[in-house]
Amino acid sequence: MSLVTDQHLTLSATPAAATCACGHDHSAEAPRLDARLIPHAIRHGAVLGALGQLGPGQAMVLVAPHDPQPLLRQIAERFDDVSVTYLVRGPEEWQLLLGR
Repeated sequence: MSLVTDQHLTLSATPAAATCACGHDHSAEAPRLDARLIPHAIRHGAVLGALGQLGPGQAMVLVAPHDPQPLLRQIAERFDDVSVTYLVRGPEEWQLLLGR
């Protein structure tokens, strides 16, 4: 399922089991950023900054209080190499593996 598409980027939501072609769950190794603990006024900026610190082949797990579709659109505008895998889809929290 394509979430955001433009001329430069397609962010895709894939099942957690398909995180990597090797079949290994890399989310256990990725640092976690719990956005619920960040003040709302700076939440998106903090997530974008953290994502910008990842190098090629690196990933992080984002924990959010809701499905972060507006944030995913901002990511698509700013980055051209981000993959998105939903690990948990609510109702209490959403967890996404964001990879570069």
